[in-house]
Amino acid sequence: QVQLVESGGGLVQAGGSLRLSCAVSGRILSFSAMAWYRQAPGKQREMVARISDRGRTNYQDSVKDRFTISRDNAKNTVYLEMNSLKPEDTAVYYCNALDFSTHNYWGQGTQVTVSS
Repeated sequence: QVQLVESGGGLVQAGGSLRLSCAVSGRILSFSAMAWYRQAPGKQREMVARISDRGRTNYQDSVKDRFTISRDNAKNTVYLEMNSLKPEDTAVYYCNALDFSTHNYWGQGTQVTVSS
């Protein structure tokens, strides 16, 4: 069974940085894409950043030039480097894996809170 475990969330002041990690129980190359989503209170879950098995990345417009998604295939871990954080980045961040049969897997989430 695939398990995704996020870590690295916390409380940070506006302008600060955090790095989220997502450890995957399986080989991340067995997934067509890995992604980070977030969900703020009262809002729908939204995609923040995605990286394909070939390393192609795409980002939500609001985080471009501030967030960077990367993967370490040897460690089966995906990262989200978040810089210049804003209060509107406050949310629970979820790791997502999409396999080649289009099954989605989710982590339990990690809270990111940005104070103004």
